[in-house]
Amino acid sequence: MAKLQLVQDPAADALLESNPFALLVGMLLDQQIPMEVAFAGPRKIADRMGDLDAREIADYDPEKFIALVSERPAVHRFPGSMGKRVQDLARVIVDDYDGNAAALWTVGDPDGPEVLRRLKALPGFGDQKARIFLALLGKQYGVTPTGWREAAGDYGKQGTHMSVADVVDAGSLDKVRAFKKATKAAAKAAKA
Repeated sequence: MAKLQLVQDPAADALLESNPFALLVGMLLDQQIPMEVAFAGPRKIADRMGDLDAREIADYDPEKFIALVSERPAVHRFPGSMGKRVQDLARVIVDDYDGNAAALWTVGDPDGPEVLRRLKALPGFGDQKARIFLALLGKQYGVTPTGWREAAGDYGKQGTHMSVADVVDAGSLDKVRAFKKATKAAAKAAKA
């Protein structure tokens, strides 16, 4: 596995690299805010709680957890709804995977389509987010079950700069931003 550079901050990236639940939470938070801010969110939570543990988050008082993620700087632009989603995600990881996020892609030796199915069953993970996360696992996290590239769709292709799965340094982050900007502009033009 290559050294992750999703946030471009060594401490935040080290947490993502060492804690599969942190990586999953970063992906969950990756909407309506810059991706590097989203993936820095797990580190903010860990700093405030002393750790980032699915069981601890699942059991945390919901109102107190919302207050924790709302502290400045807030973990997300929408701390209330996203804090609830993080807790919902933690509960699923605890209930369905015994608190081990990596079990999503390890238990039962699943193939790519099965990992995708498991990801899509998580709260806050639609089809696109699940495919991007599967591509991130395959391209950067060393998780390469049979058929992962096909299951990830275009996000699994080599040599692309479409998503966080392709961010390996500041230059690739810029290329992904440019791709997203062009895609939004094309969608806006198609509507007009």
